[in-house]
Amino acid sequence: QVQLVESGGGLVQTGGSLRLSCAASGITIGNRAMGWFRRAPGKEREFVAGISWSGDTTYDQDSVKGRFTISRDNVKNAMYLQMNSLKPEDTAVYYCAARGGPRFSIVTNRPSDYYHWGQGTQVTVSS
Repeated sequence: QVQLVESGGGLVQTGGSLRLSCAASGITIGNRAMGWFRRAPGKEREFVAGISWSGDTTYDQDSVKGRFTISRDNVKNAMYLQMNSLKPEDTAVYYCAARGGPRFSIVTNRPSDYYHWGQGTQVTVSS
């Protein structure tokens, strides 16, 4: 059974930092592309950052440029999102997502390309 479990969300003031974690079981995250998405109230789920099987990273430049860093620990089978200089517009539920398997090694920004999803962790940034 595949499980992706996010943690690390919470309430933080503008300018603060949080580090999200995604612990995976039932799949090997190092052999596929992984991504972080978020859904703000009243909005569609949107791509935040992704990491390919080879470790190449991709970001939504408009929203998180220079502030967020995605990383992965293949030994721990976990993925992370370091979020700095947080803004109220970063408030959302953040989701960890995995593509379907080793054939899917490229990061995309389409939620429909990701097969496994976590339940999400709430991030709230107060002004």
